[in-house]
Parts: sequence; structure tokens; C-alpha cells
Amino acid sequence: MKEQLAKIRSEALAAFEGAKTSAELDALRIQYLGKKGELTAVLKQMGKLSAEERPAMGQLANEVRSALEAALEETGKKMEEIALQERLKAETIDVTIPGAVQKIGHKHPMYIALDEIKDIFIGMGFTVLDGPEVELAALNFDRLNAEEGHPSRDWSDTFYFDEDSRVMLRSQTSPMQVRAMDSMELPIRIIAPGRVYRKDEVDATHSPMFHQVEGMVIDKGITMSDLKGTLNTVIEKLYGEGTVTRFRPHHFPFTEPSCEMDIQCHKCGGKGCPTCKGEGWIEVLGAGMIHPNVLRMAGIDPDVYSGWAFGMGLERMAMGRFKIADLRLIFENDVRFLEQF
Repeated sequence: MKEQLAKIRSEALAAFEGAKTSAELDALRIQYLGKKGELTAVLKQMGKLSAEERPAMGQLANEVRSALEAALEETGKKMEEIALQERLKAETIDVTIPGAVQKIGHKHPMYIALDEIKDIFIGMGFTVLDGPEVELAALNFDRLNAEEGHPSRDWSDTFYFDEDSRVMLRSQTSPMQVRAMDSMELPIRIIAPGRVYRKDEVDATHSPMFHQVEGMVIDKGITMSDLKGTLNTVIEKLYGEGTVTRFRPHHFPFTEPSCEMDIQCHKCGGKGCPTCKGEGWIEVLGAGMIHPNVLRMAGIDPDVYSGWAFGMGLERMAMGRFKIADLRLIFENDVRFLEQF
């Protein structure tokens, strides 16, 4: 038996040292130290020994088992270290190699203009409001002094959801002014940006879906000069000091008196071109003093309070801000165009 234990020890140690993989090493563990392994088979013969021989053989068998287990552990650690080194070598990153360029998106030019407009008005103490695009005609027209029969309420101009013309895609963000008058305490200073919808034919300056930024101020002692001074300040902050503007008399049911504001065409400098349709000017907003009827419908006394309101086309503001010649470019999602900004 002593010779058998010595043979198992020498063969096992040699086999452990020659193992190439952890799987191979585990198979050798089972072969020599498993329940049906060679060392176990020898130990089962202990019963055939005399009482005097058993202690010495038992001690020798334990020494052999301990030696094999220690050799197994040491060989296993060496294999793990080798595997780790090979993995580190395979996964090594050369930090001197130029990295792949990551294409990062940026804001759309129209939303750059919108953010600038918001910043300007917030700096003046205005609150930004947002509201539904599906709106009641009562808020879009009736409360804005546009009674039945007004051209803007015609089916040829407005997208209605029902035959009774009560629910519609809002044609302006003015309903947010009505909502503000109904819910906010005086004085009021708000702007309301958002998408609006009208049955316009698509051309260089029109689209059936576009964006507006409307604003309103209601307080005591508000005059037309406040309106003109505020809007001129906004335009100069957007387009630069000295930007040429003009105010033209107009008519809106919501305001009285009313006006439209133009900026000199950025494309031709006022000489006339396709962008401005040969006029040298581009209309950017309509405005005026809030009609007394509108104030009364909101429960505001027009003898005590007055106010002004405006509505500007955001796309046209962006066109002037970034010298864009055709409004359709803003909606076409042509990467060649968008990457310029």
C-alpha cells in the first residue's frame, strides 16, 4: 500500500503540473481525489491492514491527500493568473489611437429662436404659458371678439372637428390669453408659444402648420407706446441694434387700435426679392390694444385696466434671425440644411 500511495502521489503531481486548462485540472482532481478516485480506492483497503499498520498508513494517506490538494490549489492559481494576463493583453486599449467621432445633435434653428425669445420676455417679467392645440371655438373666436360670420371662422380657413364648428385645431395661441385672463390675477404679463393650424397653401413664407408666440400685458395705464417700445426692444435683441422695423395700421377683432409690424427683408435689405415677394418687408407679427369687449368678457373693467397683445410667427422670426430664404426648409428635415446651425 505504501508503494501505491507513493505512485499515486508522483503520478498525480506530474499530471497536475502538465495540465493545460482548468477543465483538464478538474478532471484530474476527480481522477485522483474523487469519491471513486485512485486515492479513495487505496484507502478502502485500510481494513485489510493490521492494527499496528493502520496508523502509519493513515498518516501517510493524509499526507498524500494534503500534498495533492495543495498542488491542485497552486496549479489552479497559476492558471487563473495566466488567464488574467492573457485577458488583459487581449483587452488592452491603445489610448493613443484617435477615438471615433461621435455625431452630436443640436437645437433646431426655430427652437434656438424660440429660446432666445423666451429669454428676452422672461427677462422683462413675463410668464410662459402652454396650452392645448385642440381648442374650443368659443375661446379661439367668441371670447376674442370674432363673432359668427367673421372670415377667419370659415371652413376654408380653419380645421374643425365637428359640423357645428365648436371644436377645432387652434388657429392661433390667443386662447391662452383668454385662459390667462380667466385664471390669473392682475396685472398680467404672459407669452404663449405653440403650434397653430390654418388652411394656408405652402410657399416660401406660409405653411398649414406653423408656430406662434403670442403675448399679452394687462395693467393700469398701459398704452400703445408701451407696445411699440417692447416689440422694438425684442426685435433689436433678436436681430441686432438698429434693425429697421415699421408699424402699419390694421384691423383685428381682438384689438383696437390694431397694427402689423414688419422688419426689413434680411435677404434683399429692402430692395425686393422672392422672399419678401418684392415688397422689401416681411410681416412678423400683428398687435394692438386689447379691445374693451374682450376685457369685459373676462370680467375686467376697461375703464380701470388696459392692455396690449401681439402674435408673431416663430418661423418668420427664425428666418430673419438666421437669414433663411424659404420657410419650407425649416420643416423638410434636410440634414444638409440643419447642420449649418
